[in-house]
Amino acid sequence: MPGKPLSPWRRKPRTVQIGGRPFVSEGIHEPFWDDFYHRALTMTWPAFFGLAVSVFLMFNAVFAMIYQIDQHGIANQYPQGLAGAFFFSVETLATVGYGDMHPQSVYTHIVATVEIIIGMGNIAVFTGLIFARFSRPRSKIIFGKHPVVRTIDGKQTLMMRAANMRMNLIAQASAQLHLVRLHHSPEGFQIRRIEDMTLLRNEHPVFMLSWNVMHVIDENSPLYNATPESLEATETTLLLTIEGVDETTSQSMLARHQWPIGDVRWNHRYIDLVRRDEHGVNIIDYTIFDEVLPLDEEAGNSP
Repeated sequence: MPGKPLSPWRRKPRTVQIGGRPFVSEGIHEPFWDDFYHRALTMTWPAFFGLAVSVFLMFNAVFAMIYQIDQHGIANQYPQGLAGAFFFSVETLATVGYGDMHPQSVYTHIVATVEIIIGMGNIAVFTGLIFARFSRPRSKIIFGKHPVVRTIDGKQTLMMRAANMRMNLIAQASAQLHLVRLHHSPEGFQIRRIEDMTLLRNEHPVFMLSWNVMHVIDENSPLYNATPESLEATETTLLLTIEGVDETTSQSMLARHQWPIGDVRWNHRYIDLVRRDEHGVNIIDYTIFDEVLPLDEEAGNSP
């Protein structure tokens, strides 16, 4: 027996990106209003204000039609008709009270009372959502476009570059690195496995500028004896998470970035961000933040 067809609200699938590969969900599509709070916090600002304005206009349009049931319920109505009732509704909801138009019948007084009660609730909801959107902690941590693999102190090392664009102190900064790849068991079972990757330093006491996160590829590393081709065949993805406390706001913040294995540059190194000018002042050049060079090219002394 065929299942019940989905409503129009449920037909749009969701797509997420994991390691640069799209995953389209099916069977769990929810109507917009089922998770309104989360959607209101995550939608773009233009979409949010567009939604707020649309609700405001529709709300007043509905009450304008209700007011028009009593053609003579609004004193000094101008212009006559639905437009005048709409403007009266806006003034009532905003509690402007110009004094020109006002209720002059019991029916209109009752409708105005109902509108104010419902309207105050709507205003409170959107005011709270605006505050929640502004107060959400947002990190300004950027990540290098390409991780690199190079030899440091005689050991093959994976490096990822991160930087704090606010250039304020992120206290108690910590990093976690994971590898995600497909695993095939001898029984033919397939699973996307998440493997932990040990970092040389997983904490940064004063994360203000940049941070080179490093993982040594030794016998205990998931990347040991792996090749770019074998990693690509298992759809390997690197996932780096950095979290800490913003000194300015005292709020916890989290930043996450993922790289498909194809973004890794083997036997490359980063160009040093810091240089000194003729006056001895240290300058951090973020214009070269994503640049990497093969190890056989001269482009600075630091990794």
